[in-house]
Amino acid sequence: MASSDDTEGCLTSVDFIQLQYYMEYGSLRVKDVVKDFQPRGRFAQHSFGERIDAVGFSLFLKTYLEVDDFPSDFCQRLYRYFQHMDQDGNATSPQDKRDGVSLRDVSCYFSVLEEGQPREKLEFTFRLYDKDCNGLLDSSEVDRIINQMMRAADYLGWDVTELRPVLKDMMAAIDVDDSGTVTLEEWVKGGMNNVPLLVLLGLKMTERDGQHIWRMKHYNKPTYCCVCQGMLLGLRKQGLCCTCCKYTVHSQCANKNPELCARTFVKSKKEIGVAAHDWIRADCSSAKCQVCNKKIKTLAGRRCVWCKEMRHDECVFSGLSSCDCGPLRDHILPPWAIYAVSKEEDSSLLNVTPDGHILQIVPFPDIHPLLVFVNPKSGGKQGERVLRKFQFLLHPRQDNNLAHPGLHFFHNLRDYRILVCGGDGTVGWLLDAIDKADLQVHPPVAVLPLGTGNDLARCLRWGGGYEGSDLREILKEIEASELVPVDRWSIQVIPEDPQEAGDPEPYEIINNYFSVGVDASIAHLFSREKRNVTFLVLRMKNKLRYFEFATSETISASCKKLKDCLVIECCGRPLDLSSKSLEAIAVLNIPSIHGGSNLWGESKKPDGMTPDVEGGEVITDPELLKTISQDMSDKRLEVVGLEGVIEMGQIYTGLKSAGQRLAQTSQITIRTTKALPMQIDGEPWMQPPCTIHITHKNQASMLMATTSKSSSFFHRK
Repeated sequence: MASSDDTEGCLTSVDFIQLQYYMEYGSLRVKDVVKDFQPRGRFAQHSFGERIDAVGFSLFLKTYLEVDDFPSDFCQRLYRYFQHMDQDGNATSPQDKRDGVSLRDVSCYFSVLEEGQPREKLEFTFRLYDKDCNGLLDSSEVDRIINQMMRAADYLGWDVTELRPVLKDMMAAIDVDDSGTVTLEEWVKGGMNNVPLLVLLGLKMTERDGQHIWRMKHYNKPTYCCVCQGMLLGLRKQGLCCTCCKYTVHSQCANKNPELCARTFVKSKKEIGVAAHDWIRADCSSAKCQVCNKKIKTLAGRRCVWCKEMRHDECVFSGLSSCDCGPLRDHILPPWAIYAVSKEEDSSLLNVTPDGHILQIVPFPDIHPLLVFVNPKSGGKQGERVLRKFQFLLHPRQDNNLAHPGLHFFHNLRDYRILVCGGDGTVGWLLDAIDKADLQVHPPVAVLPLGTGNDLARCLRWGGGYEGSDLREILKEIEASELVPVDRWSIQVIPEDPQEAGDPEPYEIINNYFSVGVDASIAHLFSREKRNVTFLVLRMKNKLRYFEFATSETISASCKKLKDCLVIECCGRPLDLSSKSLEAIAVLNIPSIHGGSNLWGESKKPDGMTPDVEGGEVITDPELLKTISQDMSDKRLEVVGLEGVIEMGQIYTGLKSAGQRLAQTSQITIRTTKALPMQIDGEPWMQPPCTIHITHKNQASMLMATTSKSSSFFHRK
């Protein structure tokens, strides 16, 4: 049984997950916060020597994570964690516990976990422990750095028993002159040549073409190293795996000159259009060779990175030398369609690789390369897993997080598609980026919904959320999808008093809906607690918290007399709300809001012919509105009223068919007389008295799946 001292000095996996969530929302770097504890810094009174006291530690967390209300019990657990072990992993003395914690160790630990380039992290940790600023570290100081890296690696899921000897070997190799000290140049050079350490520090991109993109992976079945051909050992069978080609090695074998990864472009124009296989050593156990049709033994075969065909080593050059990119050929941008050009040919320098190549794409007939944008933080980091899968299935230069200029890379192409993976906010970000980019054509966009909400994805039949299905099936659905124009609307908010403080409006464009009233009030309360990650760790806790806010709003009824606080005009014509008792009004562009509610509902068939509606005509007649169906492409908006939270819940669960249809129009003006909660596409804010104008902006080219995904109440996310 563990002693109390043992347990109080440990962090649980839940603690670490919460810590990572806090770090996701922060924008500061450790090196920025450390300055506050230096002499004349604003927190200098809480530091003494190399250590900081308990109050200083709390201030470090609140400043670094940008959270004023960081939970005190969590802060105490973290403080005890750093107190409990000294730099050599031994229990600290009672005197040390009274003397606080080491600022260097705390800073080193968090710098390993935060995003950033490995070289920056190596230089920062060196200077952090170079106490006398003489540009040298002795062996004990290097050991302290390694110990903090080991702590971080442990909670990142690494098998530290395998990592420690790798780092020790690196330390021995770094001190090239055997002086017992390490210079900054030796430290950075040794670290940048140590693959496991770079993976731990967060190597995000390749430095040169053909370099593997490594990540740590655990295997649940026998797996072999492609370098030494030995089995991955240990309970978790840990190894480094290349995201793009699945080449797998022991951590210690990653530094032993493994085979190169596949090329991603050709270096001369003569190679353009030459469709050649790129063979990579692979664990092809039990797979059949597609030349001789015999089974391939473990590590006795190779796989083509592009068409995924497998062959024996001896059969590699026996079959066809031409690669057709396999079943996903319509989506893949092959390397022989990308070539390096000179600065004179492309002076924009926006598509420059880290090793200095300027890349351009050559259009090829009969294919529709897929440009993929992934929000890696969507769906509880589900986006990270999706991005890795696409990097294997497609070309790694087709797959981008939101910071990559992928649209410019594809600007030469006229016939391509885009897949955006994320929530409604991510989709809106991409559509804005397409508007602002100088593109020859606006490519059609498909959606892989991640996270919660996903109203636009539901309307386009992509479902309410990705549940881990085979991405190859989704790519087939994209190939068979239909092109649909979807309206987008400009929204202009003009405050009555420009000096009156209010929240900034989240967007200037409406893709899905705008609402004012009780639903926006609940969303606003919820968004204010997004930084409290103790309830954001699990999706179910999200829903329970949302329900709690809805219940409190039902009791308080803060938007009960909404009609007395605003005036709505449709194409200049006032909307009569005098006989209505409403707590929310929604302006709809698509038939989904609040993560799957259809407030407009189903329309009944008219007795006679459906009347033709002119673009500028306003419909407010209740009987006529019952026959009007929603259309995402008709350049018209639907206005719906809600009586309160209870009615919202009834519509969501199917107990009630719809809200109150108020109007259909092509232009809306709303004037408010007091501060009211509002939201655009699920992003809420509190708005002081203002005038709002909503007008048609343009249409986005979207792709609609041919078959609808399940959207029943029990499958909603």
